[in-house]
Amino acid sequence: MAAILLVALGGGIGSAARYLVGGWFAGRFGPAFPYGTFAINVTGSFIIGFFLAFAEQRVSLNPYWRLFFAVGFVGGYTTFSTFEYEAVRLLQDGELLLGALYIVGSVAAGAFSAVAGIALGRWI
Repeated sequence: MAAILLVALGGGIGSAARYLVGGWFAGRFGPAFPYGTFAINVTGSFIIGFFLAFAEQRVSLNPYWRLFFAVGFVGGYTTFSTFEYEAVRLLQDGELLLGALYIVGSVAAGAFSAVAGIALGRWI
């Protein structure tokens, strides 16, 4: 039961963070390109890579922290399903270049950020 509560608490915080970050980007840059989702996916990839590598390499954390942070918070924060929907909508709206840029950029930047997070987590 404690595990479920930790995942739910982390997920709630992550979802609230996603809402705030997405709203900030939309207000700052407008809705023409899903900047918020892009930033959330990239930072979420970095955060989970860093946290799991750091937890594995440098500290011995109680497994409940992994549930709270990696499963709960990052699970609530990242937006892969939204990414997929927005990418398809861009393509359906005839924004082929923007859609392709969004897909390739998200995947490449997300992979790079995960690698960077893992490297930093192992280095610290």
